[in-house]
Amino acid sequence: MHRAFAALIVVAIVVSGCGKKKVKVAKIPPAPAPVGATERGMASWYGHPYHGRPAAAGEIYDMETLVAAHRTLPFQTYVRVRNLSNDKSIDVRIIDRGPFVQNRIIDLSHAAAKAIDLIGPGVAMVELTVIGVPANAEPALFAVQVGAFNLKANADRTTQNMIAAYGSARSVLRAGDQPMWRVLAGRETSAEAAEALAKRIREEQREPQAFVVRLDP
Repeated sequence: MHRAFAALIVVAIVVSGCGKKKVKVAKIPPAPAPVGATERGMASWYGHPYHGRPAAAGEIYDMETLVAAHRTLPFQTYVRVRNLSNDKSIDVRIIDRGPFVQNRIIDLSHAAAKAIDLIGPGVAMVELTVIGVPANAEPALFAVQVGAFNLKANADRTTQNMIAAYGSARSVLRAGDQPMWRVLAGRETSAEAAEALAKRIREEQREPQAFVVRLDP
């Protein structure tokens, strides 16, 4: 009887342990920004020498079409850009990455910038509203741009420092008349996690220019 009672206790413990076992839930890639999502910040525009060259989405950048560059929105997202200084607006399609300057949120084509009187001042405070999202957006991964360098040796040194401190980093070439090496740290599955990493880098590495970017295949 003692043996049978002990066996029952063992079974009860096993069953109890199974009841408390945590079930792993697969992580779902974040969805594209929903239609109606808004963002405010500084807009700029770009033309030569990028006109006629492949954009990050793979198509040729034509500065006289209504397209734009954004750091994190999926390619083929449609955005309405409203110039807050004159209330003029224009709809653009995201095909490129940028701007890679702190405090700016979108780089417009020459045609789009002209439509909202951005050519003269060069920059303006705008409001972005998502008006269309791609049906087959790639799963999102995000990183933190720590800096941009003309010399690859400087980019490589910073990349190694980021790997040592945060475990993951790489340098990415942005071709042009003056090639630029961008150092990207981390590989996060959400913009929120990437922003948390950016905050750490700004505080721990004294890199005030660090900001979140989307990693594209």
